[in-house]
Amino acid sequence: MIRRAVRAALALSCCFALPVAHAAEAPTTAELQVRDCLTEAAAMHRLPPAMLVILLNVERGTLGRVSRNTNGTVDIGPMQVNTIWVPRIAAHWNTVPASAYAALRDNLCANLEGGAWILRQAMDEAHGDVWGGVGIYHSHDPRHIARYLRQVLKASLLLQAQAQRPLAPAAPAPPPSQAARSAASTRLALRN
Repeated sequence: MIRRAVRAALALSCCFALPVAHAAEAPTTAELQVRDCLTEAAAMHRLPPAMLVILLNVERGTLGRVSRNTNGTVDIGPMQVNTIWVPRIAAHWNTVPASAYAALRDNLCANLEGGAWILRQAMDEAHGDVWGGVGIYHSHDPRHIARYLRQVLKASLLLQAQAQRPLAPAAPAPPPSQAARSAASTRLALRN
């Protein structure tokens, strides 16, 4: 749980300019790669990186995961990119749909870039309105948009609270055992 809070704080600190106090551990190489992919995708499509972090937390997909929908489509990977977008993403990447599908499913950076590209298309459709674009990222149905925006708001508030919460200090060391105290007393006696 603490590592998750650290990751959330690291991700959001770069996006919300919140200080990360007392990070217990430095980010791993994998965490740095995720951050780099995320910030690059956000910059490429002129998006706030925090918005991608929030959508990742709402979508809750994972690398290699494909989720079936009731309408016959599937959602792919961490950003849960719907297969309806695969032909357009393939054209955007100048590749064939099968390659785009595999990249969205198996490559985190490709999935983040694809999701960011879709969000940019949605924001452009909403004439730059961030929340309108976020709603359209999910659906064009007003009922689905309203429900999704509530999920986005909830995730935003949760992540912001995690990022602002100071990390718990390291647990105090347990008291020395009787044997350790005896050994310390013996060393002290020998020095004197």
